[in-house]
Amino acid sequence: MTAERVTVSLPPELLDGARDAVADGSAPSLSAFVADALRTQLSRTHALAELERVLGGRPPQDMLDTVRHDLGLPAA
Repeated sequence: MTAERVTVSLPPELLDGARDAVADGSAPSLSAFVADALRTQLSRTHALAELERVLGGRPPQDMLDTVRHDLGLPAA
């Protein structure tokens, strides 16, 4: 895979968390950690777009809130 170098600015707490993941072996490198995070977010974005397409639009916020609650996720 070809990689392209980019420069990004991150909040210190996010960068610290990513560096900790590399230090404890959860990620092979900072670049790999960031690439995986972007891959995950893009996958989520595509999945939500497909869900909206299938449902004919965005689900009502109260439904989304209920699902988030049921999954133990923080409120949006």
